[in-house]
Amino acid sequence: MEYLQSLIDNSNVPLITAFLLGLLTAVSPCPLATNITAIGFIGKDIESHHRIFVNGLLYALGRVLAYTALGFILIPILREGASMFAVQKVVAKYGEMLLAPALIVVGVYMLGVFRLKLPMLNVGSDKLKQRSRGAWGALLLGVLFALAFCPTSGVFYFGMLIPMSAAESGGYLLPVVYAIATGLPVIIVAWILAYSVARLGKFYNRMQVFERWFRKVVAVLFIGVGVYYGYITYF
Repeated sequence: MEYLQSLIDNSNVPLITAFLLGLLTAVSPCPLATNITAIGFIGKDIESHHRIFVNGLLYALGRVLAYTALGFILIPILREGASMFAVQKVVAKYGEMLLAPALIVVGVYMLGVFRLKLPMLNVGSDKLKQRSRGAWGALLLGVLFALAFCPTSGVFYFGMLIPMSAAESGGYLLPVVYAIATGLPVIIVAWILAYSVARLGKFYNRMQVFERWFRKVVAVLFIGVGVYYGYITYF
């Protein structure tokens, strides 16, 4: 982290600075916890290596959509002279309040306690429809986790990225670059999971058994992170 911080301090190119801020956000404690949780969610479909990688990309796309939409709202407001601190406080407060119960609900759902119908494409075979549910889940997870600002990520996004974006003529592109960088670790791990698992050969037949246990581990991870966010938010 210190190395990335030194690169940011010495960078004079806004695009590079935005990218480095995104990487620094990705390895910070709170965003790192959400990225680990996302990897667990994406990796649960371990029998389909292609689906793991695609869902990793969709998770990153969800982060891009959230950060970009927020940037398109905040940059004009900041250019009009509004207080960035007040905006940050409101977004951080309600983002974390939403994240904690959402993670717990998803974790309980993955344990099979109840069933929830996610939106799916109403075309093609049942297998295609099932895949669309996982795709929607990864996309929505990216949006949700992007909006869950903790103090560190809040400083990077609201205190550094958005003011820099407001000062640049092409500032609307910077949240996109930042978002891609925050999701890059998940994309890399999804690629490793996808294309290393595909080459395991003799272990591939055991993957279904592993997947059932792995799903439970992921569910417990979701609940644990949800309880953690609930504790730091409500207490």
